[in-house]
Amino acid sequence: MLVAAGRGETIDAYQRFGKRIAADGYKVRLLPDVTADVAASFAEAEKLLVDDGLPGPKVVVGSDAGALFALSLARRSAPGLDAVVLAGIPVPASAGDDLLGWDDELDARTGCPAHRGVLSSGAASPGALLSARIPIELIGYAGDVTIPTLGLHGDSDTISPLASARDSYPGRLVSITGGRHDILNDVTHRTTAATIILFLERLKLGADLPVIAAEVAA
Repeated sequence: MLVAAGRGETIDAYQRFGKRIAADGYKVRLLPDVTADVAASFAEAEKLLVDDGLPGPKVVVGSDAGALFALSLARRSAPGLDAVVLAGIPVPASAGDDLLGWDDELDARTGCPAHRGVLSSGAASPGALLSARIPIELIGYAGDVTIPTLGLHGDSDTISPLASARDSYPGRLVSITGGRHDILNDVTHRTTAATIILFLERLKLGADLPVIAAEVAA
């Protein structure tokens, strides 16, 4: 699994998430802010996707601009890519443009005290979600995606409101109740990780995602 960070983020922002996924037997590689050098990020991801030393299925998980990056890899049918997980896809403009400072940005990003501490310790550049806005169409958009996809989006995301972002997801979309923009690292990070693990377990059985757990009527 490759994890692509969002705007202004370092790999430190995804250490907890990566360790949680790795604990279930998956190898995880982290890519820092993909907007810093989009061409180099694509080259690195495409190299890792065809690396025979990394077991399949090969999945790219992206948050914020990293989700657009993952979506673009899917649209260009990157060799070796089996599926993508898209989290907190950004929109061109939102209520997040009204953020006044770092404290407001932290509140919009996450309600998790531990993740807030990580971000404040240098894992994210203050203002990056605003000053580093990128033309979404230059990285990717929904459509022409033939591999399995899983979308995750907080229903309380003010940086990228769910109602505005919904149509950017090409496949299944899971709304996380009370979730904010950094949905992989919010207070519901365990639920989010469990949702991704279930997706990965189904993916291992086939691209049609066979059902593993089904509720039985009483």
